[in-house]
Parts: sequence; C-alpha cells; structure tokens
Amino acid sequence: MENQSRKSYGLLLAGVILLAVGIFLAVVTYRNSYQESVRTGEALSELKEQIQAVQEGTAQGDLEAMNQEADALSDQKLKEERPYSYSLILVFAAVLFTAKGICNALFGVKGRDKPDIRRLAMAGLLAALCYIGFAFFKIDIYVGPERTSFHFGNVFCVLAALLLGGYWGGLAGAIGMTIGDLTTAYVTSAPKTFLLKLCIGLIVGLVGHTLLKLSKDHSPKYVLGATIAASAAGMAFNIVADPLAGYFYKTYLLGIPQNIASALAKLATVTTAVNAVIAVFAATVIYLALRPALRKAGLFPEV
Repeated sequence: MENQSRKSYGLLLAGVILLAVGIFLAVVTYRNSYQESVRTGEALSELKEQIQAVQEGTAQGDLEAMNQEADALSDQKLKEERPYSYSLILVFAAVLFTAKGICNALFGVKGRDKPDIRRLAMAGLLAALCYIGFAFFKIDIYVGPERTSFHFGNVFCVLAALLLGGYWGGLAGAIGMTIGDLTTAYVTSAPKTFLLKLCIGLIVGLVGHTLLKLSKDHSPKYVLGATIAASAAGMAFNIVADPLAGYFYKTYLLGIPQNIASALAKLATVTTAVNAVIAVFAATVIYLALRPALRKAGLFPEV
C-alpha cells in the first residue's frame, strides 16, 4: 500500500551541497593533477612516435626500454587523470540529485511499505554485466594519446532498460559502464559515460514501457517489434549524442586539442554505430529469450 504523497527537501539540500563540493574539487583537480596528466600525455605521444620510428627502421633505440617507459607513462597519466574524473562524476551526480530534489520539493514523494529488493538485485546484476561487457569484451582504437573502442557494454545497457524500465535500467547501465571506465584506461570518459548511458536507459524505457507497454501481455510479433523499436531508439540517440557530446566534453572539459577531439569524434561515429547495431540485435535476442523464462519463474518485473 502506498502512503500519502509528502514534500521532501532532504535530497535537494544534499544535492546542492554535493554540487558545491564537486565544482570546487573539479576546479582544484583540473588546475593541478589533470594539467600534469596533459603534460604526461604529450610526453607519451612523443615517445610513441619515437617507438614507431624505431619499428619502421628510420631511427635507432632500445625498443624494449622505450616500451617499458611508455607503459610507465601511461600508468602515470591514468593516475593523474583520476582525481579530475572523480570530481566531474560527483558534479554530474549532484546535478541529478538536485533535479530530483527539486521534484520532491515541488510535487512530493510517495513512500512504500517495503523496498523492491528483487528489482534492486536485478539492477545490480545487470550493472555487473554492463561492466563485464565493456571491460573485457572490447577492441581499442587509438588516436594520439586518446582512444575509442568497439565493445559489448551497450548490449546490457539496453537489456537493463528493457527488463527494468528506464529509471532502474538507466541507473544499472550508467553505474556499470562508469565503473568500467574508472577501472580501465577510459577514466576521463567516465563522467560523460554516466550521463549518456543513463539517457539511453531512460529513452529505451520511455519508448518500450511508457509508449508501447512492453511489459504487458502482447502477441509475439508485437513484442518483437516493440523490443526492436525501443532498442533502436536508445541506440539512435547514442549514435548522435556520443560523438557530439564527446567532442565538446573532450575539448572544453578535458582541454584536448580540437584536431584530436575532432578525429576522435569522427572515429567514435563509426564505432558507436557498430556498437549500436550489435546492441539492438543482441539485446533483442536476449530479451526475447529471457521474457518467457522470467514470466514462468515469476521473476518478470512489471514496469
């Protein structure tokens, strides 16, 4: 039984405080450790050019020692980038908390007798699958000191939203993929990933559950069409938003030169499109296989 709606200001206050702290930390870490990582990245780029020249035979040098130095510089760069990335994630999360807090203050919240532990457990499982799909099933493509990749992470982002709806599915995808970035060489992309994957989940949930009522009883043909439509909507957003947001994010928040940011955006358009096709196909197949099994077991979440 749901309780009566009541206004709440706690989340708004917490969001505002976190936002102020996040902005302060972002400014400090950008001016210190992140600027050091930029200089380390420049040194790494120069060293990689020297390694390539040695490999092509146009220069001489100890290739083994140079590769070891490159690995050390790469590890140092990641270490220096992390504080700024963490602070940006805090800023973006605080913005979401603040927005939700404003809604709670204006429209109130409805309490529930008990939390939905089953949905929370499924969200945690899908977040783990998002992490595995990205961290362990990817092919990196380098552009200077930066990189993009083909990966399977989006498959489970879409699947999470198909199974759990936009809110829970979006959070599962955002958290799983963000952890994947933070624990790999994509640490600086983590804040952007958090927002984009959350949006993918919200869009898939909006189309699949709010508009097409996917979790209700329908004919197999309708379920197939609705699943493809919802998955395609989320991935169509990502094809446009990922390269575009990536360009402005890398240029204005990370300070990457425009020529490298532009090259990354063009390459990301290709990799994102391939990832999108894989995600729509694979998520649809997995969802259609899981749907009857979960219904039979009494575990299918009603969104």
